[in-house]
Amino acid sequence: MSTPADGPEPLPADSVDTTDAPVDTAEVLVEDHGALVTRFDDDEARERALRAGLEDFELDEADRELLETGWEDLEAAPAEAPLPVLAVVGRPNVGKSTLVNRILGRREAVVEDTPGVTRDRVTYAAEWAGKDFTLVDTGGWEVDVAGMESKVAEQAEVAIDLADAVVFVVDAQVGATATDERVVELLRRSGKPVILCANKVDGPSGEADAAYLWSLGLGEPMPVSALHGRGLGEMLDAVLEVLPDESARGELRPEGPRRVALVGRPNVGKSSLLNKLAGAERVVVDETAGTTRDPVDELVEIKGIPYWFVDTAGIRRRVHQTRGADFYASLRTQAAIEKAEIAVVLIDSSTPLTEQDLRVISQTVDAGRALVIAYNKWDLMDEDRRHFLEREIDKELVQVTWAPRVNVSARTGWHTDRLVRALETSLASWDTRIPTGRLNGFLGELVSAHPHPVRGGKQPRILFATQASTRPPRFVIFATGFIEAGYRRFIERRLREEFGFEGSPIRISVRVREKRRRR
Repeated sequence: MSTPADGPEPLPADSVDTTDAPVDTAEVLVEDHGALVTRFDDDEARERALRAGLEDFELDEADRELLETGWEDLEAAPAEAPLPVLAVVGRPNVGKSTLVNRILGRREAVVEDTPGVTRDRVTYAAEWAGKDFTLVDTGGWEVDVAGMESKVAEQAEVAIDLADAVVFVVDAQVGATATDERVVELLRRSGKPVILCANKVDGPSGEADAAYLWSLGLGEPMPVSALHGRGLGEMLDAVLEVLPDESARGELRPEGPRRVALVGRPNVGKSSLLNKLAGAERVVVDETAGTTRDPVDELVEIKGIPYWFVDTAGIRRRVHQTRGADFYASLRTQAAIEKAEIAVVLIDSSTPLTEQDLRVISQTVDAGRALVIAYNKWDLMDEDRRHFLEREIDKELVQVTWAPRVNVSARTGWHTDRLVRALETSLASWDTRIPTGRLNGFLGELVSAHPHPVRGGKQPRILFATQASTRPPRFVIFATGFIEAGYRRFIERRLREEFGFEGSPIRISVRVREKRRRR
């Protein structure tokens, strides 16, 4: 710690008020600034000395690369025009999601050989022949349905309204049905360009079946096999002819907003919360657990701050025992967590904590993502339940006491605005970097006051420490011996006390290095 004598020279006498009046704030700031500058110089000197001391130890190329890595701010990519939007629609089980996966060249959409797997409209970034566009997968469109199926059909209609062009998928083996004809009426009213995709044409013999679809009055049917890729190139070439260069309905996808994954066990209110935040029925909500299967992105602005919220499928208790669509939905959820920057884990506060809740939190921490815990359905909880909830939190969530907690009600919107404060705090911690000199000064004081226990007659000594990366913060400690897990947890706890890191996991790794042998 620096002393006043270490600070800068005093100001000239004519610039200082020598009366008996209270001390001027500016003068205090000048003195404090001098102390800060001195402390900064001390940290820099300490860092140089410790780095020089490392030269006496065996260091490999990875060590030297870590020590020489600099920190540079990446420039944000310039904004571009909104990409054209292509919607894929049709009745259930005609192969829409299979076609989407074929266009993307990877298995993104959940696919199963049963009707009604896809329920929400899900957007993907796609490309063909050097042209980028936004691809929208939709649920099956049906007429005269109620309940969840009617909500799925509504989402398909919204997708048509927001698209620049539409691919209408029809099962060529079945032919045009009454439902297909109703979809054609909807497409004609929309006035959007339509490409008729005759799917499940697996060979030349099936092209005759596709020819019957001329009767729909949408022009030439494009025979395609989404399963095998047959005819896909010709269809996409026809799509590019009708797609505009710039979307007339789509929105520019900004680079700045942070990605927030809404995760939790089934039926805790993730989709309801997204709809409430978006101010619209963006995703299908139903009392049936497991309604959501594909991750759904939505740009939401809260108090002037935009975020990309990602609704995910509920993580079930034993993923390896699930089958079909539920199994692949769980895999998509894990991928959504890894793509996100922060996860909001929703917990049903009206029921006891379950193993699934703890599993979801563990997945988020293991993925290294910032974390906010939201206790949903707070309006359904009685006074007796609150007492037991606090005890459950103290017992079950002791490993994540650093995560911000927010009590919300997705149904009424109560306290949803408080999510912004928690998100900002956690993301700021996730991005935090500690100067190397200050980090080593902190560790030096910590080790002096609480040294590592002696094991086997030896006591490991910390030589140098640096923060290797952020998102999440990862620290590398060079030491003369192995540092026990308990002492690492102690260091992590004191790091949080000193520097905050609220809402962000911390990674601490140790590299044991021996002293160079004298030749």
